[in-house]
Amino acid sequence: MTELLFVYNADSGLLNATVDFFHKIISPATYTCSLCAVTYGKQSMRPDWREFVAELPVKTTFLHRDELRKLHPELTHHPLPAAFRRDAGSSWRLFLTNFELDHSDLPALMRLVRNQVEADVNQAASQRSGS
Repeated sequence: MTELLFVYNADSGLLNATVDFFHKIISPATYTCSLCAVTYGKQSMRPDWREFVAELPVKTTFLHRDELRKLHPELTHHPLPAAFRRDAGSSWRLFLTNFELDHSDLPALMRLVRNQVEADVNQAASQRSGS
């Protein structure tokens, strides 16, 4: 695996970030982006998540739903939030579904990502060695 793409179920921009900030405070149960809710505190990315992502042995990108529509319209049929993966020279494939993200807290999300990334790294190493 060479890349991960996480997509928030929220739009980009300062106005949208402000609305999301207040939505998470006033009515967290109705906030529609579980990926945002789990990986962000009130104002910024949670330090544990930031460190975790920085240490992953793969390139990791984050997009908002409006950015996904512009950059990867072929992925917009997937319910958000979601995460996708792409190996060198291949197309994006679903990595984590909205259901998995909706039912994960931060430690569970990090376990899901770590386990899948490690499995992919081990599989790639095994294929290189001819095993």
